[in-house]
Amino acid sequence: MEERTAGGLRLSARIVLAAALFCGAAALLAPGVAQAASCCGGGSASALTLPKDSNSMYDTSLDIERYNGYWNSDKKHIADPPGSNMAQYRLNLGYARRLSDNWQAGVTVPYVGNDTRYAAASSSSNGVGDMAVSVWYEAFDTVMCVYKVDRLEDLRPAVYIGGGLTIPTGVSPFDGAPSSFDITGRGFYRFDTNMLVEKSVWPWTVSLALSYGAYLERPVNREYGEYVKPYHKKPGDRRVMSLSGGYTKYLEDMDTLTFTLSYSDMAEYGGTVDGAADPTSGLSKKAFALTGAWASPAKDWIGRMSWSRPVRQDGWGANFPATDIYTVGVSYVYR
Repeated sequence: MEERTAGGLRLSARIVLAAALFCGAAALLAPGVAQAASCCGGGSASALTLPKDSNSMYDTSLDIERYNGYWNSDKKHIADPPGSNMAQYRLNLGYARRLSDNWQAGVTVPYVGNDTRYAAASSSSNGVGDMAVSVWYEAFDTVMCVYKVDRLEDLRPAVYIGGGLTIPTGVSPFDGAPSSFDITGRGFYRFDTNMLVEKSVWPWTVSLALSYGAYLERPVNREYGEYVKPYHKKPGDRRVMSLSGGYTKYLEDMDTLTFTLSYSDMAEYGGTVDGAADPTSGLSKKAFALTGAWASPAKDWIGRMSWSRPVRQDGWGANFPATDIYTVGVSYVYR
């Protein structure tokens, strides 16, 4: 990574090194709902995106999602019956590789476990979830983060443009799952168009992530293990927006701690059944997330913990469970 001087002034070697390392850490540690990275680091807390100067990355994480009520179609929050205890556990294994100077690709495979007690019903199941594949183009050729703004050009953000494909490798209601408690996948292919706009000015980082996805229609002849009259089903298009801000602190040995606060807004429009509008479809959820992450001095090892929580009040979701998501993960980057 090249060193930049601020307005021609000489800075101490430690400040220059700290700024350069920050550029490498800012988005290695920043969460990104739209599955994107950062101007000079890469690999966000929820994505497999490589740093600019890296060849590949392995990532593993564990999500623990705990349910606490849901929003109905009128956006009213409804509490679960007394004694209910529902959770889903996801072990995610991922790999990303650089294809060229500005192109990279990644894949993530989850293994899902469900543990449910809801009113008088109880269930447990596990299996492979839906696989995700992504391709990213970095619309910049050099490091875009800075440690001081001296000119208008220093405010130019990094822009990532990408595409994603969700592959229905999990068990869905249309593939034999006996109940909604045993689902490990959605059951549909989905194509996503993603974009991330991010700027890092040491020690702060802000980012805006956007995603828009469209599902493919599929034939259905089973619902929760029971055969039904065949029909065609297509969920509505999905949009996701995430806005985040982060702060990085350097420790004595030049390893780093980064703390990020983000807000996300996800909505899925109404779908169709045999080409006609499906009045039972459509969903939405708004949530906040707090992430803490550590990176080694070389920025090859990254560990992270995050907590995502919705606002459990009327109007903050629709046709969707209100869940807290706890994530612990580690990544290793090959230069």
